[in-house]
Amino acid sequence: MKISSVLFAALIAAPAAAQECSPDQVDLRGDFGTARFSVEIADDDAERAQGLMFRESLPSGQGMLFIYEAPRTASFWMKNTLIPLDMVFVGADGVVDSVHENAVPGDLSPIFGGDEILAVLEIRGGLAGAIGIEAGAEMRHPAFGEDGVWPCGAQ
Repeated sequence: MKISSVLFAALIAAPAAAQECSPDQVDLRGDFGTARFSVEIADDDAERAQGLMFRESLPSGQGMLFIYEAPRTASFWMKNTLIPLDMVFVGADGVVDSVHENAVPGDLSPIFGGDEILAVLEIRGGLAGAIGIEAGAEMRHPAFGEDGVWPCGAQ
C-alpha cells in the first residue's frame, strides 16, 4: 500500500513502540505497522456530548479519544459534526472491536460501535482505511492500564 505524505504524518515505524505513553497521544499497531495520533481527551459527559461538533477540519495526525469510566455499549451520531470521521471502538483490553469509516457529517443515524467499549478514537474520515486500522488492532494509552494488551512502557 502506498501512503501519501499527508498520511505519513500519522504513521511512524519503530519509534512508537519505544516511547512512553502520554495522555495526549494514542499508539495503534497491527498488520499495517504502527500509527500515532495526538488526541484531545473527552472523559466526562459534557466533553463527550460536545465531541468534534462544529469543527471545520481535523489534521491527519490528530483526533479525539472518548474514554468511559467503565466498559459500556457505545453508540455515536454526527449531529452538528461538519467533517467526515472514522470511529475506532476499543475494548477495555485495548483491542479494537470495530471501525466505522467515513461517518457522514450531520447524519443523525446511530452508529453502533459495540458492547463493552472503553474508548472511542475519532480521526479524520478515510484515515483508518488508508492506514489499515481494523478490528484486532491494538491501542496503547494510559486509559487501558497495565492489563491492556499493549501496556504503557511495553515495547
